[in-house]
Amino acid sequence: MSQSRSEMRNPRKRPKKNKKGLKIFLIIVLALFIALGLFIWKIYSDVAGTTDKIYKDVETEEVRESSVDINKKDPFSILLLGVDTGDLGRTEQGRSDTMMVLTVNPNTDTTTIVSIPRDTRTEIVGHGTTDKINHAYAFGGTSMSVNTVQSMLDIPIDHYVEVNMQGLQDVVNAVGGVQVTSPLTFSSEGYNFTEGVTASLDGKAALAYSRMRYDDPTGDNGRQERQRQVIQATVEKVASLSTISNYQDILGSLENNMQTSLEFDDMVKLFNNYRSAAENIQQEQLVATGTTIDGIYYGIVADEEMNRVSGLLKEQLELN
Repeated sequence: MSQSRSEMRNPRKRPKKNKKGLKIFLIIVLALFIALGLFIWKIYSDVAGTTDKIYKDVETEEVRESSVDINKKDPFSILLLGVDTGDLGRTEQGRSDTMMVLTVNPNTDTTTIVSIPRDTRTEIVGHGTTDKINHAYAFGGTSMSVNTVQSMLDIPIDHYVEVNMQGLQDVVNAVGGVQVTSPLTFSSEGYNFTEGVTASLDGKAALAYSRMRYDDPTGDNGRQERQRQVIQATVEKVASLSTISNYQDILGSLENNMQTSLEFDDMVKLFNNYRSAAENIQQEQLVATGTTIDGIYYGIVADEEMNRVSGLLKEQLELN
């Protein structure tokens, strides 16, 4: 078949258009990759800067024969302290309103969270007294709290994370709120919560939800269950991609209200080596029975219960 005159005059016209279009497409893709790379670098740089600011090492009694090696995926423990400094305008040292021990085991892909009642009566290591465990922070800060928990549970505490109560409110707001399902019906600080109903809470509502205890039939145990709910919901929200646009607000709230013994490199390694363990969280409660001694209320933990929880944590840390 003979070619038309236009095809004979411009035999390569169409291929040139295709090549030009391909070049434009490649330039656009390259530009997007560069923009994405710069954005990721900016996030990485901002996260590194924030972790440098919140890092604070403290002197504690060394009870391990050898240090935990995150590179080898050793199981490890963290003491989570929620202190009441910053809550309701407080600026003094305060006390540890919340105490939780986390053990993370990548071999079993399990994270265990054990809540310690704030009124638990125990020896305050370094102070020479027997008192409520939350007073350890008031007497000697994070260091004394870590040493006291290590002694009471007979386990090593490898790292700590400390957040003040104002920080909880700020972080929840930064992630856009959290959803929790209330285990009971109650009112607190102007907020109403209904048993079995899932509610979206902003920072102020989450704080009211998590710290009410006097109207809870299970007392401090119920309060700690609700605290674990809020903490778990917040962690899951932080880890989701839905919060990436708010990452600077999240970092700002952490920078102002948190300190930890974990360095940035540690956090990167934890994310890479222990991520699957964070997807399987088991919650436990150190059960204490309330009693009054010399007119002061304490929570007394029976030896059997202390041995149960200590044994559970040792198993998770592979110390048995």
